Amino acid sequence: MGNWKLHTTRSCAESLAGAVVDVVTRENPPLEIALAPPFTFLAIVARVIEGSPVGLAAQDVFWEDEGAYTGEISAPMLADVGCKYCIVGHSERRRHFGETDHQVARKVSACLRHQLIPIVCVGESLAEREKGRAEDVVRRQVKAALVAVEEGQVVPVIAYEPVWAIGTGRAASPEDAARMSRVIREAVDELLGSNAGQRVRVLYGGSVNPGNVRGFAAEPDIDGALVGGASLRPDTFIPLVRAFAPGGSRR
Repeated sequence: MGNWKLHTTRSCAESLAGAVVDVVTRENPPLEIALAPPFTFLAIVARVIEGSPVGLAAQDVFWEDEGAYTGEISAPMLADVGCKYCIVGHSERRRHFGETDHQVARKVSACLRHQLIPIVCVGESLAEREKGRAEDVVRRQVKAALVAVEEGQVVPVIAYEPVWAIGTGRAASPEDAARMSRVIREAVDELLGSNAGQRVRVLYGGSVNPGNVRGFAAEPDIDGALVGGASLRPDTFIPLVRAFAPGGSRR
């Protein structure tokens, strides 16, 4: 999944989405691929990717379906414009806007009510990692986010994004990311029952680029990538897609 964050103009969004669609349609890798443009370009990108294997994702959502909440975007609105996925609890939302575990859980519930697949972001800060608390922090975030998930509902996708690696050029090692993926699956098992952790898909995010993606793609416990800066150019995003395709770097 490419998370474009606060980037692109209308024409840039159209051309970037079109370039991704061209390659994905031609190569047809057996993967789920999605783009998360800013809210203002969701409808534009939806038209560009229509009929292609590329899915549409939102970067955030509000937990209420409607009401006097100026500036917010609801899950029904996102579903209506064609979104299949929604990023929830990104560390930039937590850090810059004070988003709490409780609010993340409410957003997950809103997504599930309207058949959106939440991409739940979890990850520790550098200070938390240096104090040896990384696994405890991630377990807490996973359990808090999924507390309202009911039996029979889609198990959300979880993206492990260590805060210290996002946008810094400093990525976690593939081995550390794989180890945290197993921690995430264990936490899901503890909350939702045995084998639930094997059904969840775990992505890695945090300075993923063509130079380091093969290490992450080679880890069986890492199912994909949530990509920021490298998703803003086809020549850096497409190699990441190819790395996770069978015959790429996958074992």
